[in-house]
Amino acid sequence: MPDPVSNVAPPAAEPIMPTASPLPSEGPVGAAPIPAPATDLLPADAPADWLTTAQTQIGAFVDAGGPVVVVLALLSTVALAIVLLKLWQFRQLRLDQREPVETALRHWRQHDARSAHALVAGSPQPVAQLVHLALDGLEQPRVDLAILREELARVASARMEQLRSYLRALEIIGTLSPLLGLLGTVLGMIEAFRQLQTAGARVDPALLSGGIWEALLTTAVGLTVAIPVVLAHTWLERRVDRCGHRMEDAVTQVFTRDLSPPGRQQSPRKAAAPGVGYAA
Repeated sequence: MPDPVSNVAPPAAEPIMPTASPLPSEGPVGAAPIPAPATDLLPADAPADWLTTAQTQIGAFVDAGGPVVVVLALLSTVALAIVLLKLWQFRQLRLDQREPVETALRHWRQHDARSAHALVAGSPQPVAQLVHLALDGLEQPRVDLAILREELARVASARMEQLRSYLRALEIIGTLSPLLGLLGTVLGMIEAFRQLQTAGARVDPALLSGGIWEALLTTAVGLTVAIPVVLAHTWLERRVDRCGHRMEDAVTQVFTRDLSPPGRQQSPRKAAAPGVGYAA
């Protein structure tokens, strides 16, 4: 007898419907749809990063300005190195510091030579070094003041020459930069008019205008380099001149310590006495 169970056909398998994955723009139910990133707004040949963009712009800038722009860039680099070097030198020498010279001179006027010596000994400041040399010379027995002044003038001149080192180069860069820019402009204008002559009757105004702005570019670069260089040179030169004035003033105070105040006359015997030094 046939089995009734075996004659029953198996149920047909239900077809598996693919489930649609939510789009990136879909969000939770009731939320506003998230817009897809607008990748089509960027050009296909956009630079990978900012460094590539900067290199491209610099290359186009140099190509437009020509070799004059390269020379001006090198001069600006040299000028920046000189300014940084002089700032470091002035900082090491404590050029604008008024101590310990003023305190040493105050002790010297009070006839405290030992304290004055101790304050300026070993100081890197040019004014303090000159004052220390003057105090050492005046403490020598029967010192010749004329020879001592000559030696102080020689040392002061050497210190000033050291402080003015490389400032002449900075002045030359400040003077030469606008001239180089003007030279680049003249060369650019010559090239622009040469292209107009080559074009003949088919003159394009855009050709002339493009040549003119490329020519004027070198003048702008030259002025951009020259203006800060001239300002830096003037400022550094002023600091050196101020140091030279302080040297002269400090040494004069050392030699004129024993001058009588106004209204008080020295006795003839004391005035005629030979000077044997200022040691206390």
